[in-house]
Amino acid sequence: MGRSSETFNKKEKEKKRLKKQQEKKEKAEHRKANSVKGKGLEDMMAYIDEDGNITTTPPLKGKPRPVDAADIEIGVPKRQNEPGDNLRSGVISFFNTAKGYGFIRDSESRENVFFHVNGLTYEAKENDKVSFATERGPKGINAIQVSKI
Repeated sequence: MGRSSETFNKKEKEKKRLKKQQEKKEKAEHRKANSVKGKGLEDMMAYIDEDGNITTTPPLKGKPRPVDAADIEIGVPKRQNEPGDNLRSGVISFFNTAKGYGFIRDSESRENVFFHVNGLTYEAKENDKVSFATERGPKGINAIQVSKI
């Protein structure tokens, strides 16, 4: 009697292939059953409720809440008390008259504060004792309203 041409390994591979085909068919049927294609426009709509949250239910038809236009803030609100608004005193440590800028050494913190000639109220020169206010500029703290003591 002759031996079968199918070995154990061939049978196992065939079983795995058939099992894979069956799983693929089941996945396709599952995707077909749970497909979102063909839904109506109402099923795809999203609404925003009165609190600004996204919801699937349409808003109730009713009278809208009154809004006072003065309560709406556009931009950044102004600060009430900035720490740099108080007057400081110091000494002009460097001043370039040609370019119109300089630095004031603060007498309290011993830090250099930049100032521009536009922030001066008098003709400045080095080693003058001055009082000044500060503001935050794009590159750091700037001295404004610089006046001689």
